[in-house]
Amino acid sequence: MFHKTHVILVTVVILCLGLTAQVAAQNPDTAVVQFSGVVITDEGGRIEPLQNVNVYIQATKRGTYTGSDGFFSLVGRKGEVVIFSSVGYEDIEYVIPDSLSADRYSMVQIMTRDTIMLPETFIYPWPSREHFKLEFLAMDVSNELEDRAAENLSDKALAQMMIYLPSDGDENADFYLRQQAESYYYAGQVRPIQILNAFAWKQFIDALKRGDFKRKK
Repeated sequence: MFHKTHVILVTVVILCLGLTAQVAAQNPDTAVVQFSGVVITDEGGRIEPLQNVNVYIQATKRGTYTGSDGFFSLVGRKGEVVIFSSVGYEDIEYVIPDSLSADRYSMVQIMTRDTIMLPETFIYPWPSREHFKLEFLAMDVSNELEDRAAENLSDKALAQMMIYLPSDGDENADFYLRQQAESYYYAGQVRPIQILNAFAWKQFIDALKRGDFKRKK
């Protein structure tokens, strides 16, 4: 059985815990608020939701970011400073009101674009004018490079490249689209048979007369 002193001690502890919880609930510095809202911006006169905006509590590791609809939600305390930041937009600080009577707070935050002026930058191929002079004087001005470029761009070289190089994405897409267009053109009807085409026979006979089909030695 518990001693009477133990019962009194347990009662005092329970009362102290209840008073502590009540004081914490009434203290505005420790009151937790579900802080949520929507971030929007003005795009050419249209109100658009702004996604991927960083929303975080200042000087803490608590934060989130907006979704595709501009919505965000995070837990904060009354009186804390909320930072809204996004690349290309001005940062905004917002203080959660400490006079809230509810544990939820919603808002709509508008962000405006920020013009970033970068300093002028010059890029040189050489670190100094002296290095440029040395490299310029040592430059090879022979015709070897020009001759090599002309050889690579000759008709023979380009013809070989057309035979052996595979088609790229643009060529494959163009070939596929032309096939689709041809199938749509003859949709619902029989395609013409070239063996009955008089113009094709004329071209074939002219090719025979010219000797286009003779085997070249």
